[in-house]
Order: sequence, then C-alpha cells, then structure tokens
Amino acid sequence: MATRSVFDLGALRSEFENAGINTNFIPLIWKHVLQNPNSELSDVPYLPSSAYPFLTSKFKISTSTVDSVVESSDNVTTKLLVKLQNGAYVETVIMRYDSRLGTLGGKPRPGGPRATLCVSSQVGCKMGCTFCATGSMGFKNNLSSGEIVEQLVHASHLCHIRNVVFMGMGEPLNNYNSVVEAVRIMTGFPFQISPKRVTISTVGIIHSINKLWGDLPSVNLAVSLHAPIQDLRCQIMPAARAFPLEKLMNSLQLYQKNSKQKIFIEYIMLDGINDEEQNAHQLGKMLEMFQVVVNLIPFNPIGSLSSFKTSNDQRVVNFQKILRGSYNIRTTIRKEMGQDISGACGQLVVTLPKKGLKENSSLLTDIEDLRI
Repeated sequence: MATRSVFDLGALRSEFENAGINTNFIPLIWKHVLQNPNSELSDVPYLPSSAYPFLTSKFKISTSTVDSVVESSDNVTTKLLVKLQNGAYVETVIMRYDSRLGTLGGKPRPGGPRATLCVSSQVGCKMGCTFCATGSMGFKNNLSSGEIVEQLVHASHLCHIRNVVFMGMGEPLNNYNSVVEAVRIMTGFPFQISPKRVTISTVGIIHSINKLWGDLPSVNLAVSLHAPIQDLRCQIMPAARAFPLEKLMNSLQLYQKNSKQKIFIEYIMLDGINDEEQNAHQLGKMLEMFQVVVNLIPFNPIGSLSSFKTSNDQRVVNFQKILRGSYNIRTTIRKEMGQDISGACGQLVVTLPKKGLKENSSLLTDIEDLRI
C-alpha cells in the first residue's frame, strides 16, 4: 500500500485512535513539519513513543514534489506543476493581488499585498466542459485530502497564502469528502486560513451543494453557470444534463437561506454563444431574487481543444451594464492572469514546461475583495 501524506487527516486520526493516543497531537505534527520541511517524522518532538512506529512506516511529510515553478510575464502569477506519488501531475496557481486597489463604498480599500492559491482536487475532470482544457484530459483519479493540502504547503514555501480557491483541475464536489477534509485542515491549526477566504467552485452538483453549508459553514460557494437557459448550458457543459437549471436554482435558494451568504456566479463570455443582450436579461431575471456577485470571465484560448472565441470588450461591458442597471446585480469583469503560462481560468491541463524562477510581483485587485 502506498505511503500516506501526513496531511491525510482521516488515515492519521485512525492510526492515533487505534493506538490509544490523543489526536490533539496531530496539529502539533503539522506545525513541526511546516516549520521544518527538511526534517523526518521521527524528528517530531514530544510525541508518545508508540506514535513513531506507525508515523515513520505509514506516512510521509510530503507524498508529492514540485516538478517545476513557472512565472508569467506579468510577474503576478506562478504555476506549480506538482508530481503525485502515483506519477500523475496536477497544477496549482498562485495569484498575487493588492487589496488596496480600487475603492469600497467610495472609500479607499484597507489591506495590502496578498496571494490567492488556486488548488486542484482531481487529476483531470469528468465534467467535459467544452471551453475548459482540463476536461480534455478525461478523469484520472481523485486527490486525497493530503494531496490537496500539500499544494498549499508547496505554495507557502514561495509566499504567504491568504486565500484558497478550489478552481483548479477537477470538480471539487465530485471529490466531496477529500475536499471537505482538506478545507477543515486548511482552516484549522496551524494553517488557520479564515473560512471566509476559502471558495469552492462547482458546475452545480446539487446533492453536494445541499449538504455543503452544513459541513463547511462560512466557506464561499461559486457556481459555474455560463448560460441562463438549460439547452444552451448543456451545449457548452454536457454534465449540466444531470443538473437541470430549475433544480439547481432551488438548491441555491436553499443554500443561501441556510448559509446567509452571497453566492459567486461564474459566467464565461463566449463570442456569439452566450453573450447576447437577451442572454444578459435571461440571466438577470433568473438571479434577481438572489444575493449574488456575477463574475464575467473572458474566455481563455486553449489551442485546438476548442473553437470558441472571446467576447469583445464592448460586448462584455454591455452585458455587465444590463445586469447592473436593469437587475441591480453586482457584476464584475475578471482580470485574467497567467494566460502566457496556461495558468488562467480554463487553461489548466498537465504539461511539462520549462522550469522558471519566482520573480518580484506586480499587484492587481481581486474578486475576493468584493465579498461583504
């Protein structure tokens, strides 16, 4: 059996409980390995002697390695290619922002430079969205909670991570248990990332949305909607056939009622497909009773994998004006980062790029700052 990551909480907790050892020692192990990344588990101090045999024989500080670190030309995006224990690869992306840019309520924003990590939850994806490079890989396997958390550990060696978004490779809610466990680890000691700074994106897995608010209160939900009518949504997102819009909207109403939180709506702008004025009105009418932030996303080229084109800037702005002016829906246009290293939205597909070095970063504003 493969050695498990020390961040695979379920497996580690079971070993502690079977040995009759207090599980409160587990976060202390994580603290030690974070502070001493080159140490061995046998070096962790102050554990009961009975813990060391199973720790050293069944677990590793890290089951994954960073194969390459590639910087974008804008110096604000870093893509890490991470090799897993089974030989597969996933990608995770660091995006740097400045929360002081822009205004909030007509006043200067507080804060300063910070970084958001986009993590992967699966190798490949079974959703098959026609605008997404990851879908072209097909589905390979789910990541364990430890493999998800290790992406945060690797990124933390490059810079301090403030926000985590599950918008990398894979459909997070198709790997529900591992994602929930990973978030609980990330928001607990010693990582202590605020749940309000964690966002989980989904194409709309209804049965998982229905229980997410109870399992992960305060975590943000983002829904990849991309079309305001069912037929069009199925054309560009084949998996949407299993999640009819009417049922999805009912699920989101229940989620919002229970969570008391805004929902992020992701909407990729495809030229001549879903960016017409009538599409904006259809979307506005569907969402006007929700508390949402709609994020309009420019389509990112994925080579021959898709024939779609990006909507022109004026059409995107007009779409935003309709949602804002006619339906009073908070709407933003995403600033794309990392296109040149295929690290932007929809571009994550495993490649083996040339290795690069981290450089000084410029600063941008971030959608995360729009949260109330």
